[in-house]
Amino acid sequence: MHLRAGGVSVLLDVRGPGLPSVLHWGADLGTHLPAPAHLAPALPHSGLDVPVPLTLLPSAADGWLGEPALRGSRPGDADQRWAHAFTLHRVEVDGDGGVVIHGRDDVTRLSLTTRLRLEPGGLLRISHAVRNDGTEPYRLDRLAVVLPVPPVATELLDLTGRWCRERHPQRHDVSGQGAWVRAARHGRTGHDATLMLVAGTPGFANRAGEVWGLHLAWSGDHVSAAERTAEERAVLAAAELLGPGEVTLAAGEDYVTPEVFAGWSTEGLDGLADRFHDHVRARAGHVRLPRPVVLNTWEAVYFDHRLERLTELADAAAEIGVERFVLDDGWFLGRRDDHAGLGDWVVDPAVWPGGLAPLIGHVRRLGMDFGLWVEPEMVNVDSELYRAHPDWVLAARGELPPPWRHQQVLDLANPAAHAHLLDRLDALLRDHDIAYLKWDHNRDLVLAGHGGRPAVRAQTLAVYALLDELRRRHPGVEIESCASGGGRADLGILARTDRVWASDTNDALERTTIQRWTQLLLPPELVGSHVGPPTAHTTGRTHDLSFRAAVALFGHVGIEWDVSALSADDRAALAAAVSTYKTHRGLLHTGRVVHADHPDPAALLHGVVARDRREALMAYVAVASSASERPGPARFPGLDPEVSYRVRALDVGGPPRTLQGAAPGWLREGGAVLSGRFLAVAGLPMPVLVPEQALVVHLLAISEGPAPGHG
Repeated sequence: MHLRAGGVSVLLDVRGPGLPSVLHWGADLGTHLPAPAHLAPALPHSGLDVPVPLTLLPSAADGWLGEPALRGSRPGDADQRWAHAFTLHRVEVDGDGGVVIHGRDDVTRLSLTTRLRLEPGGLLRISHAVRNDGTEPYRLDRLAVVLPVPPVATELLDLTGRWCRERHPQRHDVSGQGAWVRAARHGRTGHDATLMLVAGTPGFANRAGEVWGLHLAWSGDHVSAAERTAEERAVLAAAELLGPGEVTLAAGEDYVTPEVFAGWSTEGLDGLADRFHDHVRARAGHVRLPRPVVLNTWEAVYFDHRLERLTELADAAAEIGVERFVLDDGWFLGRRDDHAGLGDWVVDPAVWPGGLAPLIGHVRRLGMDFGLWVEPEMVNVDSELYRAHPDWVLAARGELPPPWRHQQVLDLANPAAHAHLLDRLDALLRDHDIAYLKWDHNRDLVLAGHGGRPAVRAQTLAVYALLDELRRRHPGVEIESCASGGGRADLGILARTDRVWASDTNDALERTTIQRWTQLLLPPELVGSHVGPPTAHTTGRTHDLSFRAAVALFGHVGIEWDVSALSADDRAALAAAVSTYKTHRGLLHTGRVVHADHPDPAALLHGVVARDRREALMAYVAVASSASERPGPARFPGLDPEVSYRVRALDVGGPPRTLQGAAPGWLREGGAVLSGRFLAVAGLPMPVLVPEQALVVHLLAISEGPAPGHG
């Protein structure tokens, strides 16, 4: 069976009697294919006497000696029924790039259903479901999606990080034998989540190399792995990470894995990101454009909630061009700091004697949407909710887990707790003109138990159900996934939300890396990127407005700053930056994201190119002090080589600072007209930027054919 789409082939051997084998996942193979029997590997001198297939569910019964895709048992049986060997029952084709494969194991009394779909853009989607066909319970320990990669994929890239430093890359040589395993046990996606596990040819880069990548669309505990065996079989795998006894299937029950998204490209990481971005943007529920400029009140007022203070802030925001005003933490009952109040989702009359209506009305009259911060999954011990229902908390061993930011986790698998929270949030949205919820999640789930079992899976599914129901009741409300910043960023939560808060840090230097790697999976319009104050409270670094604005430009722009206290010059510069974003957000939020393979490690060159390649925005970013006295030419990727572009610097919150006797000629002349071929091959000289500065360049097509030259 041959699936083909978007320049990708997935070739399956469905002859049976066992589950199908994946013979190929990668470049399009065309229409002339060999017989599967011709692809049988040689047999080693000392090994199994039959070929070992790499099926969709590799197992010891097939001779696979790596980590099995399925682990589980029937503890009540004499032999515990742990050895799984599925036979192929039937294959269904839906005619639209989808295949459903049914298998069963009459010994362990399990049925398996595997769904594969190759999207038109070449992204492969896979999930498994296992059903207990026996009469005794079946304890499931692991069910993973496993895909082969060829032996040439000897280098691995994944992401790691921490709070305020999410999604930083790390690379590994995996040419040797063994496994590289990344397990996340945070009860949420995690600040150190892999996001995407990428294997590729040695030295693969932004625009070069053949790569294969997996993403697990799941917001709970998970594991990603790469493994290479002595047989020279290499695989990538992803699975939900289940706790002991977390999933025990009664007779007739089934377990469905989170969906795995698998991408392949010969154009490096940008090609891989293209496939994911195209899929995300094609979803029926993708965010509406244009994405509004947001002001969030947190770093302006913190817990100082006074109507006069906030209306003054709203007035200043509207003058600058803000389109959405978000009231952050501190508005609800008893919430004067982060020690109390979580769980009591009613407006505090001591702070808001007239309710939120006066502020909302003022914001709406200024022409802005109103948004509100909530953290629904959490509860403070010092709250009316906890005092009334101390049993509504995820716990184990008969004791509360260690506190984190003075809070515990509300057990949403408890039907009463779930119903109460749904009622409170529904009332907030019903009784107020709220366009947007900033949905936070400020702690990991530690010792998260429900009914004597680990509860991360049940909690994650309950959160999904809560969000789904709120969206059904209030379809016009947008929701941001925030989890101490970027702790819950995945396609599972983004099936129910409209953007992620990439990080709690507004340090533009940190954000440069965080946003770049978040956008390996997500297009810019889903990544909240705000202009913070001059000195970031999370790092103590101080940056010019031009740098902060240039970094924020390449995302969903907002402001996290007390704009009511700005000087006249700063207010004018920020308003100009907001205007620039509004002018170009149609391009930024629909175009292709590109990253040059720039030779100087002290500089980055990235941008967005329109799909018709008639326009582009590029940013040349000095992230450190260079070893060179002056930068070499920067080659601009992604442009049409046969089109001429007018190239000019774009003012985003002011010009960048430089250390040079004179600017490059094209900057001194106010721009240039050059062909896409010249820009990609010869490049443009860049200014000598002060470290932590950025130059944004606008490129606009002016004609077909070569640019005018000088002979």
